[in-house]
Amino acid sequence: MTSSDAAPLAAAPLAAAPLAAALDTTAYVLLDFDGPVCDVFAGYPAHHIAERLRRLLSDTHDVSLPGDVLATEDPLHIIRRTAEIAPGLCATIDTALCAAELQAVTAASPVPGSTELLTACQVTGRPVAVVSNNSAEAIHAYLRRRGLAPLVAHVQGRDTHDPDLMKPNPYPLREALTALDAKPDGAVLIGDSLTDLQAARAAGVRAIAYANKPHKLTRLARADALTTSMRSLAEAIG
Repeated sequence: MTSSDAAPLAAAPLAAAPLAAALDTTAYVLLDFDGPVCDVFAGYPAHHIAERLRRLLSDTHDVSLPGDVLATEDPLHIIRRTAEIAPGLCATIDTALCAAELQAVTAASPVPGSTELLTACQVTGRPVAVVSNNSAEAIHAYLRRRGLAPLVAHVQGRDTHDPDLMKPNPYPLREALTALDAKPDGAVLIGDSLTDLQAARAAGVRAIAYANKPHKLTRLARADALTTSMRSLAEAIG
């Protein structure tokens, strides 16, 4: 959710459709983390983490920061740009971000209906992979803390060596499909950003948009289906 939305999607062949239709032939669920599962940065705001990463780059490693890096409140944007302006520091910045995410998930707010969704997937025999630009370590920590780990078959966090492999790149979705032994046409991605929709399109996976803010109703309208409630989605799956 904190990752910057990319350019708008090109026209899609399908308009937003009822949830039941999007789920009809879905055997596997790919689920974004920050947004559909929890508000990762509810207790440790993302802009504080972004400032922490900026100080590490500029004060500790004497990197001259461009205007977009100085202005952003998105730590994932800083990770992406570090690969361009100081590629030798990518691992250092990723390690710092991972540590911050691990701290953040201790105070993350669960999204209402997210546990019901995971339970409904298990009851109906749909394996779930969490696919996120957040670190796998932070995702695992949150799931364990909330007792949700048994409901998730696979966690696909960001690649710690190459930020370009984060969504909207379809790489993490393809890795998750491989881990689940799933075909793209039998899976659906539930996400709350354009980068989620773009990654799903590129991977050949259907997409259900979770419009958790009013402006997303229009911004994400090109998904195969759209919901404003994770509880409604859980009911549709169940």
